[in-house]
Amino acid sequence: MSRKPSLNVEVEPTVLQWAVETSGWAHAEIAKKLKISPTTFQNWFTGNVQPTVKQLEVLSTTLKRPLATFFLSNPPKEQPLPKDYRMLPEKEGKFDKKTILAIRRARRLQNISKDLAENLNVPLRTVISYVKQSDDPKKIAECYRKELNFSSELQTKLKTPYEVFTFLRDALEEKNIIVFQIPMLLEDARGFALVDNSPEVLVANSKDQIEARIFILMHEFGHVLLHESGVSMPERTLFAKRVGPVEKWCNDFAAGFLLTRSIAESEFPKYKQTLTETSTLNKLSRQYKVSKAMLLYNMFKLQYISKKEYDAVQKRYKFDKVKGPSTGFGVSADKRCIREKGQKFVSLVVNNFEQGLITRSDALDYLSIKSKNLEKILSRVKK
Repeated sequence: MSRKPSLNVEVEPTVLQWAVETSGWAHAEIAKKLKISPTTFQNWFTGNVQPTVKQLEVLSTTLKRPLATFFLSNPPKEQPLPKDYRMLPEKEGKFDKKTILAIRRARRLQNISKDLAENLNVPLRTVISYVKQSDDPKKIAECYRKELNFSSELQTKLKTPYEVFTFLRDALEEKNIIVFQIPMLLEDARGFALVDNSPEVLVANSKDQIEARIFILMHEFGHVLLHESGVSMPERTLFAKRVGPVEKWCNDFAAGFLLTRSIAESEFPKYKQTLTETSTLNKLSRQYKVSKAMLLYNMFKLQYISKKEYDAVQKRYKFDKVKGPSTGFGVSADKRCIREKGQKFVSLVVNNFEQGLITRSDALDYLSIKSKNLEKILSRVKK
């Protein structure tokens, strides 16, 4: 018995073009997914050829857009992508499709957070004082170490970099800055900040090494303090010859926050003869749960090593190159959910669900989990 052909449907070409152009997918890649020729795909944009329902379903899945989107009469209005601070000249303003998807996901979660907070009548205004680029990033860093209760004693007492990341994330979320961890292509983006809406959102690349993620977290917090949205490659810009003023400020803020001048003046002289040796860098990295790249940056900025030594160690480690991604294998779905979306967002969802303000289906959708894991999350959030 032959299968019935799928019906062709009329789609507004401008909507189709918008969906494709904002996805980061190349036309040839999409045509291959649809199993049609590039010429046929191009004819969709002129209206000379109409797609079938099945083809639109494939396109919807590929571009991660609701099927209903393709039946709009006009492209919907969306906020522009954040400013590109990555220092990638060959890709300036051009992001990988996974980065674009991560930004879209973060914006959706940002909007959901706002709605959930309004349901509960909970304020989500960011509880910080904004700063200017003319302000000294090191002094601002010292102020925020005190405000976030991140003492040198605590920094060394926390056992692992994961505990440091969690502590700082929780401290920022107490200020109503929501932190997400979302996977992206490491060569394309390591983090970004969205400050053009409330609540303000920070995103760290969940594929990155944890020490790098700690630096990214505080670098992106620098973007919030300056009230500047942007996509960044923080550790790459540490070693760039020309760095824009916003990235330089955020780098200096993050470096000063994670390793203060007083810590540097206490520790670095102890290893005067072996400061850039692997054993020393490993020891200081473990002790303060910071990346070797950031240690080297502080050594140079505080004039403990020369430019020649700085360049030699950077060349040895190739800090600006992508490292192997950390994995989430073996982590339960409920733990992964909280790790990715954070206590603040998860608590908003749970409280809305338990008060009957959203459905179970809504909760599962917002948390991206299966029904069997919801009870575990409810239990974890209540602890």
